[in-house]
Amino acid sequence: MATETGKTHASLQACSTESLLSSLGLGIFCLVADRILQFSIIQQSDWIRALSDNAVHCVIGMWSWAIVIGIKKKTDVGEIVLAGFLASVIDIDHFLLARSLSLKAALSLPRRPVLHCSTVIPVAVLTLKLVMHLLKLKDSWCFLPWMLFISWASHHIRDGIRHGLWICPFGKTSPLPFWLYVIATSWLPHLCSFLMCLAGTRQVMSSKNGIRIDV
Repeated sequence: MATETGKTHASLQACSTESLLSSLGLGIFCLVADRILQFSIIQQSDWIRALSDNAVHCVIGMWSWAIVIGIKKKTDVGEIVLAGFLASVIDIDHFLLARSLSLKAALSLPRRPVLHCSTVIPVAVLTLKLVMHLLKLKDSWCFLPWMLFISWASHHIRDGIRHGLWICPFGKTSPLPFWLYVIATSWLPHLCSFLMCLAGTRQVMSSKNGIRIDV
């Protein structure tokens, strides 16, 4: 029994060290990626700039979810890819508001599109949880609302360094300091993991997968 307890403690300690190193790596990526996007070769083309910016959102979403769950089985890779998709797909609302596939129209909107309102995040998460409960998917897909939360929140935090956070109906904040964006993005996976523990989601995921999931 003592041996098993020791192994569990060592495993959790290793898990914690790995997640902290991953968070540090995520912060460094944020720091480097947004500096690279300022290079003139990227800024010269609207399409290259837009695609590069969206790709960074995607990678941050994937990296953040990877920290939350770790990569313990093959299906985790699919979840990580889905997180990246959710983090990047938000920008489609630029084209929806512009009612055009023109990038120029999407980049010159009179106001910010609805999915860039940070108030939408808790509303979308709670709505998804309710729908999953009604469809009896709350156990098999219990991670999905949390994935949506971290993917969209990371996107909003990063956009916040240019435009601030739009918190409807209270208005918007000043642009976030770059250092705050890096720190907030790095620690968002740990906040998400902590909230998942409080909500009991981690216990359900661990039971479903037959392994203990900790960050």
